[in-house]
Formats: sequence, structure tokens, C-alpha cells
Amino acid sequence: MPIDGCIASFAELTVDALPKYMKEMRAAMKRPRPLADFCKKGLGVKSIACELGRERDFSGCYVLIRDAEPFYVGISRGVIGRLRQHGTGKTHFDASLAYRMACQRVTHELTRDQAMKDSTFLKAFEEARELLVGCDVASIEITNPLELYLFEAYCAMELDTHRWNTFRTH
Repeated sequence: MPIDGCIASFAELTVDALPKYMKEMRAAMKRPRPLADFCKKGLGVKSIACELGRERDFSGCYVLIRDAEPFYVGISRGVIGRLRQHGTGKTHFDASLAYRMACQRVTHELTRDQAMKDSTFLKAFEEARELLVGCDVASIEITNPLELYLFEAYCAMELDTHRWNTFRTH
């Protein structure tokens, strides 16, 4: 019985679909866009989608790139909106990668909410967001949810983004 409408077997996904998506991603990585393009004040998701030649936001996978090296793989049902959050999010929920990066610089025993109210931590969080806005991003569309979830791990392993990617559950 198909999961999330995915009719391929796991073997077919590993042999055909995931390598095909990886080839698409590697091609997209050769022509990345500045993450800053997704974080312009006064420009919403629909306007950004239009600039990208799309009618709307899309489901897919993205790779953040710094100094021509991939360092983070993410997925979203709304890639454009998610990329905006990485650079403009104000909370540990919205900008979770910036939060984790700030935690590497400012260790603490605070709750997430408390950390976001601490001036030292908040400065590190804002610096991490700025660093992310200065990065590039490549993305591909993947509409099937199961293929999308499997590809995130596949892509992270292929690109060796182990420092910032984790698949631990809460």
C-alpha cells in the first residue's frame, strides 16, 4: 500500500528517485541564489515566488552554501517561506538553525524562551541570522512527502552536512 501516494518501492527510491533528485540538486548548486533574495523587507512569499518565475511557494529541499561549500540541508512544504524564516525569523521556532548556531557560541542552561530574552545569547542569534543571510541557497522541488523526507537524509549524507543536520527526534 503506498505511503503518502508514493507508489515506488524503497528499492526503487534508492536506485532511481533519490539519485535523480541528487543530480538535480547538484545542478542547482552550480547556480545558487543569495539567501538575502528571500529576506528583503516588504517583499512577501508571493512576490519572491514571482521573481523566481513561480506562481506560488513550493514543496522541496534546499541546501545552504557558505564559501562554495554546502553546510545545511533542509526541507519544507513551503521552501520560499522557510528560507525567509532562516534569515528573518525572530524566534527559536522560526529561525531554528540560527538558534542552534547561537547555542554553539553561547552555551547556556536556559530554556529556549529564556535564552531568546538573554542579551548575550540574542546577540549571537542575530549574528547567526546575519551569517545565514550572507549565504547562498540551492533548491529543488519535490512534491511527494515521503520522497521529500527520504531525500533530506540522503542529500545531507551525500553532501556531508553533519555539523548542522541532525535527525534526532524530540
